[in-house]
Amino acid sequence: MHPNALQTPVTYLKGVGPGRAALLGRELGIDTYQDLLYHFPNRYIDKSRFYKIHELERSNADVQIIGRIVHLKSVEQKRGQRLVATFADDTGEMELVWFRGQKWIQDRLKINEPYVIFGKANWFNGKFSMPHPEMELLSRFQQQKRIRMQPVYPSTEKLGQRGVTNRLIAQWIYKLLEEISAQIPETLPAILMEELHLPGKREALQQVHFPDSQNALARARFRLKFEELFYIQLALLTKKLQRKNRIKGHVFGVVGEQFTRFYEHFLPFELTTAQKRVLKEIRADLGSHAQMNRLLQGDVGSGKTIVAVMAMLLAIDNGFQACLVAPTEILAQQHYQSVRELMDPMGIEVALLTGSVRAKDRKPIHERLREGALPILVGTHAVLEEKVRFANLGLAIIDEQHRFGVAQRAKMWKKNQTPPHILVMTATPIPRTLAMSLYGDLDISVIDQLPPGRKPVRTVHRRDSDRLRVFAFLREQIGLGRQVYIVYPLIQESEALDYKDLMDGYESITREFPPPEYQVSIVHGKMKPEDKEFEMKRFAEGKTQIMVATTVIEVGVNVPNASVMVIESAERFGLSQLHQLRGRVGRGAEQSFCILMSSSRLSEDGKTRLQTMVSTNDGFEIAETDLKLRGPGNLMGTQQSGLLALKIADVVRDKDILQTARYHARKLLDRDPALSLEEHQMIRDKIRRMDIFRNIWDYIS
Repeated sequence: MHPNALQTPVTYLKGVGPGRAALLGRELGIDTYQDLLYHFPNRYIDKSRFYKIHELERSNADVQIIGRIVHLKSVEQKRGQRLVATFADDTGEMELVWFRGQKWIQDRLKINEPYVIFGKANWFNGKFSMPHPEMELLSRFQQQKRIRMQPVYPSTEKLGQRGVTNRLIAQWIYKLLEEISAQIPETLPAILMEELHLPGKREALQQVHFPDSQNALARARFRLKFEELFYIQLALLTKKLQRKNRIKGHVFGVVGEQFTRFYEHFLPFELTTAQKRVLKEIRADLGSHAQMNRLLQGDVGSGKTIVAVMAMLLAIDNGFQACLVAPTEILAQQHYQSVRELMDPMGIEVALLTGSVRAKDRKPIHERLREGALPILVGTHAVLEEKVRFANLGLAIIDEQHRFGVAQRAKMWKKNQTPPHILVMTATPIPRTLAMSLYGDLDISVIDQLPPGRKPVRTVHRRDSDRLRVFAFLREQIGLGRQVYIVYPLIQESEALDYKDLMDGYESITREFPPPEYQVSIVHGKMKPEDKEFEMKRFAEGKTQIMVATTVIEVGVNVPNASVMVIESAERFGLSQLHQLRGRVGRGAEQSFCILMSSSRLSEDGKTRLQTMVSTNDGFEIAETDLKLRGPGNLMGTQQSGLLALKIADVVRDKDILQTARYHARKLLDRDPALSLEEHQMIRDKIRRMDIFRNIWDYIS
């Protein structure tokens, strides 16, 4: 095949032309023959089956029937008339109805001639009817070669308005396949196709657009989904192999004095088995000659910070500096306090660098970093600035990494001649399927155990009508010396409304819990940082019993005495956000509670979210449900939503195919890590050019 044949601009396809080509480009991103070929149908109209009238079900489905018109009449209605035909086959009768163009239709319909009709069968007034059916005389229908399963393509309103119909798109793709089918090369190795019984590339493309049967369609879709995911996994695994082979990391050869001293004398609690396992994995990475690139997943409160601190001590013991970067100032401050509490007794200096640190205070931090005199730096994006230079950065820990863009992470690499080891931490459990796709080039560690003594938070769902009972429960808990969070949703588009909800809530809480017996704090996004800090501090010190807040407390507050979390309008939160908020309680020895308040009217998704929260504390189970409800783009946040521009596969629904693809990609690389065998030359060329965050079919055609 000529290498550029598929890159031919779509304007050259007969019937398209410059105007329509420009429209296709703007509306659907279709600029070339290749784009059109990989514009896959999102559903099909199945005309492979003929129904009998007595087989129809009240499901409003599209059906195809052979029968005759036995009677035709015009019926008066409020506005004008409708044309009604009685249509019969050998099993029963139904009505065909036309509300427009009755005269033209009536003149052309033939009574008692066999017709093939197609359309939606509606159940109305005790019988089936079909409005404006597609109709064709059976004699003509039998003469023509036709597509039995008609593809329906993703489109836009503007295309429809400009006459670019579904039928027209299907015609163009049909023509294109006729024109270039013989030139489409095979893009998967023969051995793999044989092992998985996959159809060839040409056949798969033909059948995915114009299937001969449901079975042929299923085989074609499996082949194309597998191919898309297989190449993504190959690219990720190749990247991982290359990094391990080419990018040499600092070797942390010794487990030295600081690590041992901390482990033996300053460890605040016994490590869990999961924490020990993860530390062992990190130590193995740091002791090898390759650069570590590891994702550490652990639910809220599972003890990731202590693992991070011990990894930092390994760096210090080997003569290197370490830094921890967080996405928000509140989270950076919380990490700074936690790390300092652990390091102060050992005499190890820790500094904080965020956007709000004054210029005069930054200068000494910059100098001490450059001289190598400052061993640990905690900060926000401010750490990534050009002027921040380390003498010898050995380990960079990035927290909640999905909140950082790829370019920002790359800046960490450039801080040294030799890139530092990277440990990425997240308390947002990422389902295995998504982790394999988004972070397939990282090694993954999971802390899947809570520290001993932690009791699971008891979660209940209450409606607005239960509010008095909820207040009575809060009084009881406060009487036992506990503290309470009451959280209101924050949705930026309606900031004024949110603020009003929060203030109304605050007023009703202060009425129910009046001073001086009760003290109530309030924290929200419009407050000055110092006021926010003051209120948080009062709550942390136990001077206030209730904190009314927006989601600013999702990260950044650790109050072991707070044992109740009330989430107002819980149906307005995403599942992972609800789970993060719940993680703010349950940090002490007492039984903790999470009360999800909602209105009595809930959507199906809202019900599923709240039921999931009540039924499980397992972050990974919650993440799987969240992934099904919201899809990968939304789950990972806006910065990640562009990842994996998949055309036909879906990492949620097709997780079995994803696992098969990863298995075969790994098997191929185990056999031929450099893809140097002649039979893999085609794959090697494609992988070398591939950018998995773009349309991968640009590379594998």
